[in-house]
Amino acid sequence: MKQLNWQKSSFSGTTTNCLEIASDSELIYLRESDDPTTVVTTTPTKLAAWLHSAKAGEFDHITINS
Repeated sequence: MKQLNWQKSSFSGTTTNCLEIASDSELIYLRESDDPTTVVTTTPTKLAAWLHSAKAGEFDHITINS
């Protein structure tokens, strides 16, 4: 994989378990900091659409059982 500049939210503080994001000229890369070898890719357009939907509450009905 190419060298990427991974960033995490400033709200994460010193937490080691957080979402990190990087980009190049074509794709957005997402990974969890506690498992950096697993990377998900998407396009900027698709990520923007998903974020818009999440902010609008379209996924509020989904529950995750731990």
